[in-house]
Amino acid sequence: MRVAIIGSGPAGFYAAEALLKRSDTTIEVDVFDRLPTPYGLVRAGVAPDHQNIKAVTRVFDKTAARPNFRFLGNVCLGVDLTVEELRRHYHQIVYAVGNEGDRRLGIPGEGAPGCTPASVFVGWYNGHPDYRDVQIDLSVPRVAVVGNGNVAVDAARILLRTPAELAQTDIAAHALEALSASRVREVFLLGRRGPAQAAFTPTELKEMGELELADPLLDPQALADCPPLAALGTTPADKNLRLLYEFAARGPGSKEKKLHLRFLVSPTEIICDASGRTRALRLEKNRLEQRADGSVAARGTGETELLEVGLVLPAIGFAAERIAGVPYDEKALVIANEDGRVVDAQSRIRLPNEYVVGWARSGPQGLIGTHKGASARVVELMAADGVGLEARTLPEPEAVVSLLRDRGVQVVSFEDWKQLDEIETARGARRGAPRDKVVAVEAMLEALARR
Repeated sequence: MRVAIIGSGPAGFYAAEALLKRSDTTIEVDVFDRLPTPYGLVRAGVAPDHQNIKAVTRVFDKTAARPNFRFLGNVCLGVDLTVEELRRHYHQIVYAVGNEGDRRLGIPGEGAPGCTPASVFVGWYNGHPDYRDVQIDLSVPRVAVVGNGNVAVDAARILLRTPAELAQTDIAAHALEALSASRVREVFLLGRRGPAQAAFTPTELKEMGELELADPLLDPQALADCPPLAALGTTPADKNLRLLYEFAARGPGSKEKKLHLRFLVSPTEIICDASGRTRALRLEKNRLEQRADGSVAARGTGETELLEVGLVLPAIGFAAERIAGVPYDEKALVIANEDGRVVDAQSRIRLPNEYVVGWARSGPQGLIGTHKGASARVVELMAADGVGLEARTLPEPEAVVSLLRDRGVQVVSFEDWKQLDEIETARGARRGAPRDKVVAVEAMLEALARR
């Protein structure tokens, strides 16, 4: 059996691991990525000051060392290779392309300079090639981060870290230079629902109370409708509330930077100055209403306020990008699927031998580790569906590589990546950091050509 996995992030590697551990048949796995570098979200999404999370790549490296594994980097599906060509060269296909798009606020002024999706900001400071040239205006004193998930907390924390703290991480050099000159002194973290519904994890929230030069600020009144401290248990939501009670009790603090935690507010308009740049965010105050299923929803009250900020970073979720020839669910913003089996977006009829894992299947939910079991369950479906498929004769394994090279594509192997890894870690050592990333695809390919 020969399987193509499109995307080399956690879900893709976990699927490869599950496939290669199967004992019922011999599996050959080719993992494609549009970038020359593997690891997806771990490299380009996990915050640079969370090196312990990035250590998961050691697990992925063990999978890559298996003899039936190949990495084909710098290959973009839909550009360098079509879905139809994949179908000819492989018995089964797994899409593990993640959510590279972002969800929009859908409010007036959203496209103004100074309103940048948090996904772009994260890609910029992580050295993602797509965002290396983005201009982030850090000359403003006040920033609003819209959202109450871990991405929002990451963005706020990076804005408030000191240059010395950031220099010890694998943050991109261009971002380190810009953040070192930053004039940002106040960050507003805005949630449309209440403190009890916040989606960030207690670990991420706890870090916000340990920043060297920033105090978390929370009006105690914001917790008035929450369970009392003595009634809290050990759930993540309760742990969050414990921390928020602690932050509220601290008072204003004495550090030079401030993190303002605001709840029950929704942005309704970006206000621009005479030059067209963002100068403020209009917020509507919300109230919570209980749905029939017991969950709560935020409803606008009609009462508004103006928050003076020069930069707005919406962090309200992600969306899968469309790929030519792959069915797309316009409502859920993922690859159309039923439990990981790809289906036609309209008829919901299953496409044979095509599957999807990770955020491209479920949307942006779950931590990195949760995708190991989820990918393995999809592989079980593949095993059930794939009985007898290996009887179908395919072109030789090298045929797909030859096809790409004939088109002028410089295919990057995992051995090539390890050379890039050595270059980056050597560069990082010069500033006392784990690595200093090469952020341009052209520079990566040139570096490999010189070796």
